Amino acid sequence: MPDITEGKLTFKFPSKWQVAKYDDWSFYRNQFQRIDGTKGVDILAIDTDKCIWAIEVKDYRQHLRSKVIDLPGEVACKARNTLAGLFAAHVNANDADEKRFAGDALVSKRIRVVLHLEQPSKHSKLFPRAIDPADIKQKLKQLLKAIDPHPDVIEIGRMGTVAWKAR
Repeated sequence: MPDITEGKLTFKFPSKWQVAKYDDWSFYRNQFQRIDGTKGVDILAIDTDKCIWAIEVKDYRQHLRSKVIDLPGEVACKARNTLAGLFAAHVNANDADEKRFAGDALVSKRIRVVLHLEQPSKHSKLFPRAIDPADIKQKLKQLLKAIDPHPDVIEIGRMGTVAWKAR
């Protein structure tokens, strides 16, 4: 299984999947991100059924969220910007692997957006479990309807039906 580490989390994907840490791509960092305000998802994965998975990872177990933009809005913008970045990378990336991955992503039959959201497992005044995953999922459905009408919000304890593992 290909492994991707994002912060303190490691994701294990099925061996036949193509996976990339999108926000580490040379094209994203050196070319595409220069467009003011452009952000991308953390991980991209293409499964064997030609579905592209855009995965945003948020881990609030030790540091609380401090951004002004609401979480669903941030994830929706990152998903949209990532799709635009994939098209641009397919045409203009200098790295052959990134260009190939972007091309494979563009012929995908389906797009899925997933927010992997970790929060403190125990409630405390210092680290409250303040974000309701069901509420975030509902807002994502409204915002991402044209991209993925069924986005998902998962965490290590509730991975749902996704084919990868996280630890």
